[in-house]
Amino acid sequence: MTGASHPTCRHCGANLEVTLVDLGLSPLANSYVDPAQADTPDPVYPLHARVCTQCWLVQVDDAVPAEEIFSTDYAYFSSFSDSWLAHCRDYVEQMSRRFDLGSDDLVIEIASNDGYLLQYFVEKGIPVLGIEPSGNVAAAAEKRGVRTLVDYFGEALAQKVTKTEKPPALIASANVLAHVPDINNFVAGIATLLKGDAVYTVEFPHLLNLIKSVQFDTIYHEHYSYLSLLAVEEIFAKAGLRVFDVEELSTHGGSLRVYACLEGASHPEGTGVAKVRANETAAQFDRPEGYMNFTGQVETLRDGLLAFLREAQTKGETVAAYGAAAKGNTLLNYAGIGPDLICYCVDRNPAKQNTLLPGSRIPVHGVEALRETPPDYVLILPWNIRDEVINQMADLRAQGTRFVTAVPEVRIS
Repeated sequence: MTGASHPTCRHCGANLEVTLVDLGLSPLANSYVDPAQADTPDPVYPLHARVCTQCWLVQVDDAVPAEEIFSTDYAYFSSFSDSWLAHCRDYVEQMSRRFDLGSDDLVIEIASNDGYLLQYFVEKGIPVLGIEPSGNVAAAAEKRGVRTLVDYFGEALAQKVTKTEKPPALIASANVLAHVPDINNFVAGIATLLKGDAVYTVEFPHLLNLIKSVQFDTIYHEHYSYLSLLAVEEIFAKAGLRVFDVEELSTHGGSLRVYACLEGASHPEGTGVAKVRANETAAQFDRPEGYMNFTGQVETLRDGLLAFLREAQTKGETVAAYGAAAKGNTLLNYAGIGPDLICYCVDRNPAKQNTLLPGSRIPVHGVEALRETPPDYVLILPWNIRDEVINQMADLRAQGTRFVTAVPEVRIS
């Protein structure tokens, strides 16, 4: 997506002349480092979010091929968040009721990860097919009884699936639409799979919340796009899809669940569509003014976090981090934070333990490290599961450890 003077929009091809925020050079957010490679510098790539003033798709430059990000040993497993699993179980209950799904139907999930969602359809006796590009997480899904096809989704794969599978009643994808470099090809694949009144639901963090709550740490290379309903409706319409309902969710700092169908399907438009459209119009998402001034807010957040960490250091207080999350790596690398300010990080995912965070080189341990060497403060990097983490660590809190989040500002509890 590189033009002569400006990058060009991955959806409509227009020149990208407006910047949302430029976060400089950053390593890949999920590329955890083997301690044996501690002295080898991370490859770094530009992390620059831009706004298309034609279709209003916010996007980062194509700095890294998808194959380098979603490798065979992709480190993100969805099942390590209890609150996310509860959200998925609730989704399955809702969709099963709303669309009267049963044993004669097929549910397809794109980017099905370790079977975290489809396992609940399997429990109900509803046939499923997961499509997942990363072999290691797909293997975990198969162990859960989730039939999984290991491949990248797009129009070509959709054509193959139509030859081997019955038409799905429901297609789901959560937090994947932002991850695809060729968003037009992905959406064309959805249109290929849908037949009749079949439904596609897609969940993604809402750009409105990213901007309002200064969630700049959700910007990283594997998130190619930052989505508004305005941009999604435009992209879907070009592929022959119609948005017929929208729900606002609390997940991932504030997300949308968009319901789409073929243009000619019978689903009436729900009230949620007009509400979110109105919210985005009020935020001036259909003009450049809606995207200005974000950089200044990001710099203020960074400076507030650094001031807190340096004050703790001056007082001889220790700070550890919870959650080796991609968003945390964006935050740490943009702010230039390393082991001098945060002594270690913990994570429940064994795939991330006994590694170093990319860029910052902060060591990652299992969660038990917090109890073995209790810090004065725990900085919760995945701030979207703040309450869940604090509840898990009630014993530490009772002993005097305090919990901190940095987005949208430093908050200590």
